[in-house]
Amino acid sequence: MKKKEQLNSDFNQYIETLKYEKKLSENTIKSYQNDLFLFQKYLKGKNPLNVERKDIESFLIHQNQDAKTTKAHRFTVLHNFYQFCLENEKMKKNPCNTIPMPKIPQKLPLFLTYEEVDRLLNMPLKTIYDYRTKAMLELLYATGMRISELISLKFSNIDFASELIRVEGKGKKERIIPFNETSKYYLELYLDEYRPQLIKHQKNPDEIFLNNRGTKITRQGLFKLLKKVCEETGIKKEISPHVLRHSFATHLLQNGADLRVIQELLGHSSISTTQIYTHLSKEEIKKEYDESHPRKRKEKE
Repeated sequence: MKKKEQLNSDFNQYIETLKYEKKLSENTIKSYQNDLFLFQKYLKGKNPLNVERKDIESFLIHQNQDAKTTKAHRFTVLHNFYQFCLENEKMKKNPCNTIPMPKIPQKLPLFLTYEEVDRLLNMPLKTIYDYRTKAMLELLYATGMRISELISLKFSNIDFASELIRVEGKGKKERIIPFNETSKYYLELYLDEYRPQLIKHQKNPDEIFLNNRGTKITRQGLFKLLKKVCEETGIKKEISPHVLRHSFATHLLQNGADLRVIQELLGHSSISTTQIYTHLSKEEIKKEYDESHPRKRKEKE
């Protein structure tokens, strides 16, 4: 935000709490600041502690051109702010409590089938860069890590003997994830045989995965590599590294893993975030039923 644009002192106090007590990520803090600033502009000088339900509803209607997910986020920001005010005895009630949460159309995340994962991970290996990409993709599918967690991996994060990886997720929350023999094999192969060839004269970075300049690989770099592998293996879906995370969770659930375990592995703070994979699984069950049940097949014929 511009220097001359200052948030109301109550908003600022709330943002400070999010930063230093809740320890939310920088991006989350910025999104809260932006939404609170929009609300402040809309109020045109009115004290945010004097608003009523109609003021908030009017603000949300005023933002009608925005996507439903954006409107829902703005409502959540205001609801949490006024809950903070209530808990700190700045207000006697939360004006958002009687406002229904804006409905968000549920969009199921894209994931790969078992056959597509096999094709992707059986990519051709010709160059040192192929072996690096192979190690990254095996690790993504083995652990369900976010792309930011993968490219930030350092040697100190990995316990090869126990086959465990320590990652720092959103809000700097740490979690431990196991990885499998296959991903361990290709990771060690990359580290022993190919990473030394990527290290340039000036410095040996702490990060494990390097680009051709000998520095930490970027998100954009990994996106490009994945697109290249999809072309080489004949996968038509427009996939991103995050699709491997979705595939990891979906395949675990389909094979009987407990939802709470998947939540822990993914680093979700709420089980409700993880529950989207139960919808994916149900869709797959319905698809398998439609394709396999004799009566269903006859209906199609």
